[in-house]
Amino acid sequence: MEGSQRNLTAAPDSPAEAVEVERGFRAYVDRWVPRRLWALVVLALVMCVATVLVAQSQNLPIRDPDDALGPSWIRLPLILLAAVLIDVVPRFVLRERQGTGAFASIRQVLAERWPHDQIRFTLIGLASWYLTYSAFRNLKSAVPFVNDTIWDSQMADLDHVIWLGNDPAAVLHNLLGVGWAAAFLSAVYLLWIGLIPASLAWALTWTRNHAVAAWYVTALAFDWVLGVAAYYAFPTLGPIYSRPVDFMSLPESSKALQSTMMTDRFQVLGGPRASDTLQTIAAFPSLHVGMMVTICLLVHWNTRRLLPRLLVWTMLALTVLATLYLGWHFFIDVLGGAAVGALAAWLGGVTTGSRPPRFFGGPREPVGASERD
Repeated sequence: MEGSQRNLTAAPDSPAEAVEVERGFRAYVDRWVPRRLWALVVLALVMCVATVLVAQSQNLPIRDPDDALGPSWIRLPLILLAAVLIDVVPRFVLRERQGTGAFASIRQVLAERWPHDQIRFTLIGLASWYLTYSAFRNLKSAVPFVNDTIWDSQMADLDHVIWLGNDPAAVLHNLLGVGWAAAFLSAVYLLWIGLIPASLAWALTWTRNHAVAAWYVTALAFDWVLGVAAYYAFPTLGPIYSRPVDFMSLPESSKALQSTMMTDRFQVLGGPRASDTLQTIAAFPSLHVGMMVTICLLVHWNTRRLLPRLLVWTMLALTVLATLYLGWHFFIDVLGGAAVGALAAWLGGVTTGSRPPRFFGGPREPVGASERD
């Protein structure tokens, strides 16, 4: 066919036709995938392909990363559904109290808050996030089968150099004690686990600033990608596993999760197909720290308000303390995590068209603008 009806799969006869074909392809893809989410979709596909290749080469199963709260393919949609209800139900009630009929208020709120482009953005974002996260967990579980070298002794030596011959955990135990601090920092660590799905709900359901939301979700996906690459390059266990004697004074309640994770690792290494779980032990870099750095930078770059900035930077400081105090990570893991988080924040901005400023620069203009694709 000639002109605009030319088959997009046919070879172009001139540079002008090549440009026309490319524009036609982009327009076709834009109908299905918001442009700001392209990078996230590509990352999800790359991670899935990597997972399949590693699983086939090592004869490993691919499993859903479930936990005590249930399978993630059920848990994440339920979290999203709860977020949607939180978004729309109060608006329904308010409209009805103002005299709008129940049916009319429902139609108005859904039309305003959940038009086609918002539904598309949310569903593609959630699906890509789920695939990236599931692939990350499976790739992380396969690390001991691909590279069985352990770098804990080298990481501990680097910590001694940085901390002038001392172990970070020992210094913190002596400074803070092993009573209230153990309980408080354990709670901080668990709070972080809830922070990520809560922030995902914000990005995919509550905000209508698609520029910042896509930047955030894509940046966290880059955290997974960069983190798992480092796991394969430098496999580590963490101080609680390589030097457990240093943490004997901590209460058992503060070490319960670590014990469960080591049990899962033994089961997976003993027979990955006989076990129904994934092992999740890998210390370098600390993605708890990395993802908090990503969150801190995005908040710092996208709002002038002091309170959100103060909250996220405080949470980062507490996360660093918790991860060292409880023995999850070496200090060098914290530094590696900070580098990963900063790079992920920058890559997320570049690949979604948000043009991030220099690190620690001021917020972008306009701040808080509603941007949809």
